[in-house]
Amino acid sequence: MRLTILGAGETGAGTAILARKKGYDVFVSDAGPIADKYKQMLQDHAIAWEEGGHTPELVLHADSMVKSPGIPPDAPMPAQAAQRGIPILSEIEFASRYTDAKMVCITGSNGKTTTTKLIHHILTRAGYDAALAGNVGRSMALQVAEGKHDWYVLELSSFQLENMYNFRADIAVVLNITPDHLDRYGYRIEPYAEAKMRIGRNQREQDSLIYWRDDEHVPALLRKSPTPAQELVFADTRGGRAVAYVKDGVMTVERPSTFFMPVADLSLRGRHNVRNCMAATLAALAARVPREAIKSALADFPHVPHRLEPAGEADGITYINDSKATNVDACFYALDAMTTPVILILGGLDKGNDYSQIIPLVKEKCRALVYLGADNSKLHDTFDSLGLPVSDTGSMAECLEACRKVARKGDTVLLSPCCASFDLFNGMAERGNLFKQGVSELANQKPAE
Repeated sequence: MRLTILGAGETGAGTAILARKKGYDVFVSDAGPIADKYKQMLQDHAIAWEEGGHTPELVLHADSMVKSPGIPPDAPMPAQAAQRGIPILSEIEFASRYTDAKMVCITGSNGKTTTTKLIHHILTRAGYDAALAGNVGRSMALQVAEGKHDWYVLELSSFQLENMYNFRADIAVVLNITPDHLDRYGYRIEPYAEAKMRIGRNQREQDSLIYWRDDEHVPALLRKSPTPAQELVFADTRGGRAVAYVKDGVMTVERPSTFFMPVADLSLRGRHNVRNCMAATLAALAARVPREAIKSALADFPHVPHRLEPAGEADGITYINDSKATNVDACFYALDAMTTPVILILGGLDKGNDYSQIIPLVKEKCRALVYLGADNSKLHDTFDSLGLPVSDTGSMAECLEACRKVARKGDTVLLSPCCASFDLFNGMAERGNLFKQGVSELANQKPAE
């Protein structure tokens, strides 16, 4: 059996090694340069590879193909493979064929990483042999190749779910579905939502599907295509089908077993994080984690980098790094959690965003706006008419200087861009790290005149 792998990053290299160990004839092709660490991994396992472009006769000489989630299905090589009837799989679909571990899978437009890491934290604190993979952590395929785990906790994007067919989640979590990555889906939310809901594909009666009651899309899609799995619904308030909710300041769970914890005891703050905690608690209870272990883990879970992460203080101004907020809904939750006047940093690579959702919060919470992007014209068109002070910047240093000039003591500078980062940065992590580095430098300077 010959397997072609498109993309030689974390997932591609991991898949290649697993496939090689399972006796496949493997070829790896990357349109760009392959990082030295992944080249070495491929060479150590005698796996053939190419970089800087695809050779069609080598790529398409395959019985099946695994492609990086970031490669769209209409890219030349996947499109030609589909025309030839070559099955195209995701790394998770491929890796799942070689493990009998139980799967806890999390998707959603916002909160995926926080909730995934929180569930993993709960399971490991309770002594479970649980590995972290998917969109976070190390390649699942590589971990399957290297050894055995009892559980995998997987953050799954819509891109990853597109090419999953026989995979089954024992516990599936859908946090929310709001507009994101619409440039990949013809600027329509319906195919994006349908991709997200593939997380419940193949579930059985003994499995669990966890979702937010008040999501605009999930309940309707489940009415259209009912699941045999046990539905565990969380909500801000009691009512409807919710089995987890907040009542009198207490996070309350009725099923699959009872659980109570004051919201004030949670390590994470903000209404959106209470929802994340409810989803994680439901998943943990479905996995039969003891209540006390859940409570301890919820109380000491650390901040996820680049998600409402405290970045420091300078001149009496608080800086918050929310670089992971690459869509409008994420920025909404970040603004909603703010309790002091905000200098909001917006901008980057627009993915078909509709900013109208955050305009009321911008009016209510923001003292000024700072745009950070190669093309800020859509931001100007949307927000300039609000009458707030606006600055136009094209680098992190320029952005932070603009924030420093307009912010007052007691304000919060919030990097919550609504956009992808690839116009000016190599990724949201680089954007967030440069923000934190810049804040550290500001803290060591003399106060602004």
